[in-house]
Amino acid sequence: MTKTTFTILLGGHLVLTERLKSAVSGGRFIAADGGMRHASMLGIVPELWVGDFDSSPEALGEAWPNVDRLPYPAQKAETDGAIAIGEAIRRGADRLILAGALGGERSDHALMHLLQGLQLTKEGYETLLTSGEEEAYPLLPGRATVDLPRGSLFSVVGLSPLSGLSIHNARYPLEDFSLPLGSTRTISNVAEGAIILSLDSGEAMLLARPFDLTGA
Repeated sequence: MTKTTFTILLGGHLVLTERLKSAVSGGRFIAADGGMRHASMLGIVPELWVGDFDSSPEALGEAWPNVDRLPYPAQKAETDGAIAIGEAIRRGADRLILAGALGGERSDHALMHLLQGLQLTKEGYETLLTSGEEEAYPLLPGRATVDLPRGSLFSVVGLSPLSGLSIHNARYPLEDFSLPLGSTRTISNVAEGAIILSLDSGEAMLLARPFDLTGA
């Protein structure tokens, strides 16, 4: 069965790459406030634009007069991104791409996006976070395969103590490894192609730089 993919346009840094274009191709789009500025670069028209619009200049609104808007007051209990994600789920999303989720001027937002991505994965939604240049994949107990170009850098960042961590098809493989919280052991590995990971317990984030071949 084909999954219904929604790309949420967030306000962080976003670079157009072939991997990004391929990931979002054929999906649906919702913009969160200033994330609407990415729509032109991607060549798409979101079906909905949500937020309090405090980070959307007047010219941006004038450029997209026909996109349906869902306005919220600035004094709200959720971020614009969280509201956009909720709307995507209400519209049948099975897979979520949080574009513009990494980097940018607000490290609090970037960290929150990573935690949101983890929670969405725990709830059963396939989730990718991306800046175009960097990608993040939530890791939960089980087995996962992440398709990366040979020679690209990646790191596994534990968000809790990890046990039974295995990393295959990488320059620095691991087998049934226990990683304490805060350990740097799994930072700056190099993919030999698609990497295969398995985890017995714990929660982590795989951060990959598919175009960074400095470790090759």
